[in-house]
Amino acid sequence: MVKDRLKELRQEMSKRGIDIYIVPTADFHESEYVGEHFKARKFITGFTGSAGTAVITMEEAGLWTDGRYFVQAAKQLKDTTIELRKMGEEGVPTVDGYIEATLKEGGCLGFDGRVINGAWGNRLLAMVEKKHGKIHADEDLIDIIWKDRPALSKAPVMIYDDKYTGENIKDKLKKVRQKMEEKGATLHLMSSLYDIAWLLNVRGGDISYVPVVLSYLAISKDSCIWFLQEEIITPELKEYLDDNNITTRPYDSFYDYVKEIPQSETVLMDTKVVNYRICSSIAPAVKVVDAEDPTVLMKAIKNETQIENIRKAHIKDAVAMCRFMYWLKTNVGKIPMTEISASDYLEKLRREQENCLDLSFATICGYADHGAIVHYAATPESDVSLKPEGLLLVDSGGHYLEGTTDITRTFALGPVTDEMKDMFTRVCRSNMNLAHAKFKYGCCGLNFDILARAPFWDINMDYNHGTGHGIGFVLNVHEGPNSFHWKQYPGRTAERVLEEGMITTDEPGIYLEGRFGIRTENELICRKGIKNEYGQFMYFENVTYVPIDLDAIDPDQMSPQEKKYLNDYHAMVYKKIAPLLEKDEAEWLKEYTRAI
Repeated sequence: MVKDRLKELRQEMSKRGIDIYIVPTADFHESEYVGEHFKARKFITGFTGSAGTAVITMEEAGLWTDGRYFVQAAKQLKDTTIELRKMGEEGVPTVDGYIEATLKEGGCLGFDGRVINGAWGNRLLAMVEKKHGKIHADEDLIDIIWKDRPALSKAPVMIYDDKYTGENIKDKLKKVRQKMEEKGATLHLMSSLYDIAWLLNVRGGDISYVPVVLSYLAISKDSCIWFLQEEIITPELKEYLDDNNITTRPYDSFYDYVKEIPQSETVLMDTKVVNYRICSSIAPAVKVVDAEDPTVLMKAIKNETQIENIRKAHIKDAVAMCRFMYWLKTNVGKIPMTEISASDYLEKLRREQENCLDLSFATICGYADHGAIVHYAATPESDVSLKPEGLLLVDSGGHYLEGTTDITRTFALGPVTDEMKDMFTRVCRSNMNLAHAKFKYGCCGLNFDILARAPFWDINMDYNHGTGHGIGFVLNVHEGPNSFHWKQYPGRTAERVLEEGMITTDEPGIYLEGRFGIRTENELICRKGIKNEYGQFMYFENVTYVPIDLDAIDPDQMSPQEKKYLNDYHAMVYKKIAPLLEKDEAEWLKEYTRAI
C-alpha cells in the first residue's frame, strides 16, 4: 500500500517537475499532535508515531524521527522502501542537510506551504535559491492522491469558566496588548491553537486528546478577530464573544486577510509557528516583528487559582491510578488481562472521577519487551496477555476541568530479575533526586538534567529522550517553554529560565530493546523558597500522588538520603489518597507506601 502511494505521489511530482517533496507531521498551526485530516505523513509512510518528517525524491524516500520512535519506526517501515533516518545519531544528516546535498542545480523542492512553518520555509527557500532552483509550495500533493481523506474536524466549543482559569479574557488581552506595545507592534497574528484557546478561555476537540479549536487570531489595539469554522458558533458562544468584543470570520479567510494588511501596520508573529503560506502572503512592505507569542510564557506560568485546581486534578487522578495498581496487583494471573484491556480499565477508572473530560493522550501500556518501545501503542495485532511476572510500563494521563495530568508508573507483576530491580531503582533515584533540587532563581532545565541522568551515566548508560516537559492547563500535555534536557540544539527549550508556577514533568527511564522498559514520571511545580543575601532560592513541589512500586526497589542501592526521599514521598501519598479509597484499597496502599 505504501509503495503504491509513493508511486502515485511521484507521478504528481513528475507532472510538476518537483524533485524533492517534504511531508512533515503537521497541521496548519504547527501543533505537536494533529487531527485525522492532517495525518499526511502517516498516510504516505505507514509510520504512526506522533513525530517525524518524510522526504521523497524520485529515487528514494526517508523518514526522520527521534529516539522515542526508533524501534517502532523500524518495524513499520519494513518493506516500504522508506529508509529510517535516526535523528541525532552519528552520521545521520538532518532533513535540511539531506535536501541541500540531494537537490540538483536548478531543481524544484515541493511542500504544502500551510504545513511548513515560516522560519523553516525561509531556510528552505534560501537553500533552493543557492542552487538557482525554485519552490512549489501552493499545492498539497498528498490531498490529490488521498481519495478518502477525513474532513476537517468541527468539534463543539466549550467556554472555560474563570473559576478554573483564574483570569478572564479582558485581562489576558490587556497583557498581550501591553507586550505588543513594548515590541512596537500594531497587529498580532496568532496561529498556535493552544495559545488561542488559552487566551480566549475556550476549549474544543479538533485534535484527539488536545481540546483546541481550529482557528487563527488577529489582535490589534482595538479589535480581536477570531477566524474559525463559523458553523460551530452557538448562540451561547456568540454572546460570550460579543461580551468580550471579539468578532469572527471564516477559518479559510485568514489567508485573504493577511494579504490585505496595510503597509502602515507592524505585525508581531512567530514565524516558527505561523505557516509559510501566511508568512509569504504578507506584503513585503509590511514590517514584521518575528518573536515568540507573548502568551507562550503567560500560559506556562500557572496562577494560584490554576495551581490549586491542578492539585485537585492530581488527587482525582491518583485515586484512579491507585485503584488501577491495586487491581493489577491483586488480579494478575487470576483473571484474563491484556495490554489493551488493562489500558481500557484504567480509562474507565479515570472517567469515573468527577469532572473528567478526556484522556490527555492515548495510554501507553507496554508489557515486557513492549515497555522498551518508548511510545508503544498496543494494537489488536500486538496486544499480549499480562502474566504474573516481569514489568508493565503504563504512561497515561487525564484532562479534568481542574487541570491536566501526565504520569508514568512501571509495575512489577510478579517476580523480577536482579537486573530489573537494579534498573528500576536507578530510575527511582533519578526521579527523586531531580524532584528534590533546590536552586537559585535563574536556573534552567539544562542545569538540572544531570541530577536525573547521573545514576545511569555512572554506569555508562542513558535514555534517549528528554527528562521533562511543560504541562498545559487542559491543553496540550506537552507544553513549552520549560523542559529538562541536557543537550542544546535548535528546537529545545531547556535553556529557558524556570519561573514560579511552571509545571514540568520529571520522567527518567531506561529501555533495553527486546527485554523491558522502565519509566517513572511525576509532575513538579516550580515554587519560590527563601530569599536572602545570596538571592532568591527555588524548589519543586511534587503534585503526583501515586506509589512507586516497592516490589521492584532494591534498597541496598539507595543512599540514606534517597531512602528518605522515597519514604517521605510515600508518606505524603498515603496521607492524601488513603482517605479517598475503599477499606481494602486503603489497607493495600498502606503496604505499598511503607517506609523502607
